[in-house]
Amino acid sequence: MAETDAKEMASAARKYWSAEGYTPGGVMREVDYASQSGGLHPSLEGIKIVDTDTHMVEPPDLFTSRAPAALKDKVPYVKRDKDGVDRWFVGDRNFGSLGGNVIAKDNNKLLGRLAFPTLDEMHPGGHLIKPRLQAMDDMGVYAQICFQNSGVTQAGSLMTLGDNELAVTIIKLYNDAARDWQEESGQRIFTMAHLPFWDEKALNEEAQRCVDMGLKGFVLPDTPERVGVPSFMSDYWTPFLELCSDKGIPLNFHLNAAMDPNTLTWDGFAFEQTLSVVATMFSIGNAATLGNWIVSGRLDRHPGLKIGLIESGMGWVPFAIEALEHQFREMLPNKKDLLKKQPKEYFRDHFWVTFWFESIAPRMLLETIGVDKVMFETDFPHPTSLYPGVQEHIVDVLNGYDYATKKKVLQENAARLYNLPF
Repeated sequence: MAETDAKEMASAARKYWSAEGYTPGGVMREVDYASQSGGLHPSLEGIKIVDTDTHMVEPPDLFTSRAPAALKDKVPYVKRDKDGVDRWFVGDRNFGSLGGNVIAKDNNKLLGRLAFPTLDEMHPGGHLIKPRLQAMDDMGVYAQICFQNSGVTQAGSLMTLGDNELAVTIIKLYNDAARDWQEESGQRIFTMAHLPFWDEKALNEEAQRCVDMGLKGFVLPDTPERVGVPSFMSDYWTPFLELCSDKGIPLNFHLNAAMDPNTLTWDGFAFEQTLSVVATMFSIGNAATLGNWIVSGRLDRHPGLKIGLIESGMGWVPFAIEALEHQFREMLPNKKDLLKKQPKEYFRDHFWVTFWFESIAPRMLLETIGVDKVMFETDFPHPTSLYPGVQEHIVDVLNGYDYATKKKVLQENAARLYNLPF
């Protein structure tokens, strides 16, 4: 591994959430919580809404409470830095912030920042199961698909620890916590598993262990070659992809565009301006993730593979599919032996997408994209999350559809993708 690459990976977790996002400022939005906590709208009675993109702020004792004795002093822990921000550390090395939670303890919402600087200021539903379930009930959400919040499990940083046993153990402890949250929540919170994908043997062993534990999916980077791991075109990945295809366990590419949107913004922007553009381009950039898988030939080799493009929106999908159809005609006539289907068929057979803030796409493009391929999310408790007003938004944008279609989008599509027990 090149020295430059190692330095970049070493700082990956620290940069996961920009320090500027915790500086004083922002605007507090006052929330009339009494009017926003009435649970499921009467018109949706009988639907178990699955929120397919939420985040769990990793509790400060996640690793120390589970680590074997020999590693208890080596695993990540939380301490408050000199700037008054709660951060993860491994030894004396800064492993980055706790991630995003802009929902306050009093249910108001912080705008223009990534999170409150300390866990004490954040809504306890960000990291504790009981208040999380209460928040879900108040929002009218039955179940949540949950993703990591901090960068503490980022492979790029774990790989630079110089201690593979420790790095693999950190991933395993996170997955153990995911199992525990799933059980404690009564099978309502389903956290996606992480993998030590830099170690081929450990990758496959941990993937099987996660399947055996009943975890419902994996989250991966769409370009592992950026951290020195073979790309998905390599047979390095074949046993893992065969497992996922055979067992119907989904891969999740969570706001994980195959590009770096930070390179697309102008110099001189303030933090809020940069983040607004970067967040938008991360979503649209998932067209590259979609395209990579469609042109790879992997979907023909693994016909049972299921892929969720999460926190990416849905409005860009028809254009991306249409563009890929055009490119198949213009650029890929010599790949007919490799690619057995057309892009719209690959999408139909392998992909799911989500919406949250969008209004035009769920109203006008649902049938174009496919009523079986779209799911709902809130991104709770992150910046730009659909909070407050969850039920109001759902009822508004899905008003033109019949009950059966609403149930597919809000419950059944997610239950099918993630093999949920309801």
